[in-house]
Amino acid sequence: FPTGTKWRFVNRTKNAKKYVVCNADESEPGTFKDRLILEGDPHSIVEAMAIAAYSVGADEGYFYIRGEYVLAQERVRKAIEQAKEMGFLGKNIFGTDFKLELHVHAGAGAYICGEETALIESIEGRRGEPRPRPPYPTTNGLWGKPTLVNNVETMANVAPILRNGADWYRSFGPKFSPGTKVYTILGNVNVTGLIEVPMGITLREVIAIYGKGMKKGKTFKLAQTGGSSGSIVPAILQDTPMDFDSFNKAGVALGSGALLICDEDTCVVDLAKTLLNFFRKESCGKCNPCRIGNQRAFEILTNISEGTGTMSDLTDLMNLSDNLYQLSNCGLGQTSGAPIRDILNHYRAEVEAHIRLKVCPTGICPMSGKKI
Repeated sequence: FPTGTKWRFVNRTKNAKKYVVCNADESEPGTFKDRLILEGDPHSIVEAMAIAAYSVGADEGYFYIRGEYVLAQERVRKAIEQAKEMGFLGKNIFGTDFKLELHVHAGAGAYICGEETALIESIEGRRGEPRPRPPYPTTNGLWGKPTLVNNVETMANVAPILRNGADWYRSFGPKFSPGTKVYTILGNVNVTGLIEVPMGITLREVIAIYGKGMKKGKTFKLAQTGGSSGSIVPAILQDTPMDFDSFNKAGVALGSGALLICDEDTCVVDLAKTLLNFFRKESCGKCNPCRIGNQRAFEILTNISEGTGTMSDLTDLMNLSDNLYQLSNCGLGQTSGAPIRDILNHYRAEVEAHIRLKVCPTGICPMSGKKI
């Protein structure tokens, strides 16, 4: 959702009380960019929160930081204290009527609280479960007031854009998806880590330039982009520019910026099973499609990995994937079926080998003959 549009909605909503929230509940597996930003430059995000609050008319804000990020919490709290001492927060900021109080709220380990309405529920002291939408947080957010929610990477871009101008920002990346993107590189590459590069770079370039090639000279098979809620991107798309427009046209998602690079020894059934196991455990259980659908999908994938799957299971998996996308209450359930669609669209022959031949081509799955 365009950041400027969201800010405009909150700005134009008439209410004496408004809030800004920085979503730092970074819980996507393989993603740690927010952690490094908050630990390394917390003042930049405090500054962005102040700019955002001034822009939308808010006078109070919250950092919602993943519970495991203890050092990030400490450094943000310290940055807030220092900003207060310098007169950048509090009352009469820079001699004006503008005031702003910022707080740090630690999460409790629930993946679902990365969803903005579940995050709001958590700040309010309730169980982290997504709210029905509409109404949206821009009009009815924290304690029923207009609330602006942005993530850490978005906030990190605010001050540089104001300082250097929109044209400067648009000079990076392609025309329709300008700017830079922070990626975490993981998996079967020689060098892992964190990079910031212009939008539009390709997977092939990331692997060659920043990953220094595949480990042991093996062949690139796929990338899991955006953590568990992203996409399984096959090798045939490794030259597709990694920007929102190009990836959308290719039917895959860029997501949070995690890049799990996988080689020829990766089993797509095992990968999808691992992802569905994550989703079934992290589902809040509020809606039936997500609570039951993820569990059932995991069971079917487990049977396939044990050599007891049937061809009708593939139809059931696609139906479950569609139901998860269409009927789930929030983004967790809506994206959890993506691995199923991806492996059946791009690696169907490998999946069918587990069923027809009772063989895992990569030798990863146990194929024990057990059935759930």
